[in-house]
Amino acid sequence: MEENLTHEVTQLAFQLGIILIAAKLSGEFVERVLKQPSVLGELAAGIIIGPYALGQLSFPFLGPIFGEPQGVIPVSTALYSFAQIAAVILLFEVGLHTDLKKFLHYAPQATAVAIGGVVVPFILGDVATFMLLESVEGPFDYAALFMGTIMTATSVGVTARVLDEIDQLDSSEGVTIIGAAVVDDVIGIIVLAMVSGLALAGSVDLASVAVVGGKAVGFWLFLTIGGIALSKYIVRGINSLRIQGAAIAMSLALAFIAAAVAEMFGLAMIIGAYSVGLALSQTNMHEILERPLNGVYDAFVPVFFAVMGMMVDVPLMLGTIGFGLIIVALAIIGKLLGAGLPALLVGFKPRSALGIGIGMTPRAEVGLIVAGIGMEKGIIGAELFGVAILMTVATTVFAPIFLVKVFKEPVSESASPAE
Repeated sequence: MEENLTHEVTQLAFQLGIILIAAKLSGEFVERVLKQPSVLGELAAGIIIGPYALGQLSFPFLGPIFGEPQGVIPVSTALYSFAQIAAVILLFEVGLHTDLKKFLHYAPQATAVAIGGVVVPFILGDVATFMLLESVEGPFDYAALFMGTIMTATSVGVTARVLDEIDQLDSSEGVTIIGAAVVDDVIGIIVLAMVSGLALAGSVDLASVAVVGGKAVGFWLFLTIGGIALSKYIVRGINSLRIQGAAIAMSLALAFIAAAVAEMFGLAMIIGAYSVGLALSQTNMHEILERPLNGVYDAFVPVFFAVMGMMVDVPLMLGTIGFGLIIVALAIIGKLLGAGLPALLVGFKPRSALGIGIGMTPRAEVGLIVAGIGMEKGIIGAELFGVAILMTVATTVFAPIFLVKVFKEPVSESASPAE
């Protein structure tokens, strides 16, 4: 037992070292040579060194670097857990640097964007699956419904990282995108509960779905509003501590606890972390934490994106290339129309609305997790899972490239919604 534990810890330490070297070098190349966000290099590094590629190479005493891929999550539980902690840190930092007044001001616009960004991709994914696959009998076939559910996902982590790198995180567009992604996650939980219940039980228990949705929405509002109300007292308590590093340790402790409780209530952990960061953003804590948090961020967050790259099973993805490319196109169009048009209707100028649509495009870990749930429960098979992987990877790569193009010049001053 002790020997196995030592081996696992040794392997994790070795894996983290390899990941950080590969992610930083690849990020440097992509940023300096290709003039693209470093997050693309980190994702690419994960694909290259992951368990479906070079990660199968064996080292003395350790065996394969990342082992043989098993199940939906092809990396070890320890490494995946580390990556999720990194995602929590990422979203805590995003929340901490969000302008609270601006977030509240753009909440109605964000809600409109989120609703459109769920409805349109869901319909496109559902209809395309039953029209293009002979094995799917109609739009209410469980596989078609679940593909629509996967299409609704939005990963706030990728977009937040890019917006931060190009100094647009606090713009009206950036705040709307982040807010919409949070609401999208809440709506997505409800859609997932409905479709999963229908597939597994043959019918939907509306009371159960209402409970799931009520818990998710209620906890999110409670955490955000409660955190904002108590933020001054929290900061006062943290600042009263004299021990070195108290501010960063206690702030991250709150983010981790909120993340864990959010997961218990059916939300993604990152939503809990973002809410705590948002609550503290109206205090001087973001100034106190800037330097120590940047160090933690730079060391942890690349691991998250590299591990997301490791999820990519290239052979399985290429096996469904025809139908997969159609789904990729519809996934992009679905968010551009579903999120972009509402943004246009609530007052954003066309260029800003396009940027918001692009910002809602990446599925990343959220799409993979939803697809994994469908695979584990037998709702979708290997073919549709491969399509989901292709769609997830393509949209995750698409968003950073085109976000930079749209936001390469400041747009907020001339493109904000009318007051």
